[in-house]
Amino acid sequence: MPIFIHCRDCGDKLRKKKDREHGTCWDCREVAAINVRKSWCVVQEYGKGPYQLVTAAAAPTTLKQTNQKSVRT
Repeated sequence: MPIFIHCRDCGDKLRKKKDREHGTCWDCREVAAINVRKSWCVVQEYGKGPYQLVTAAAAPTTLKQTNQKSVRT
């Protein structure tokens, strides 16, 4: 595995051994992780039913309407 001296994404100098092994700095890895988490979906539990997968686009309205006793708009 090659050892990188500079970050592949931003070009900053990599000082830690772990950063050099990955080839990217901690900040660039964190940004990449945030972008991956944005594509995840939420599993919403219902009181008397199965779990429901909620996508990021439908989350604002679906999660407000999960209370069976009072539906919010």
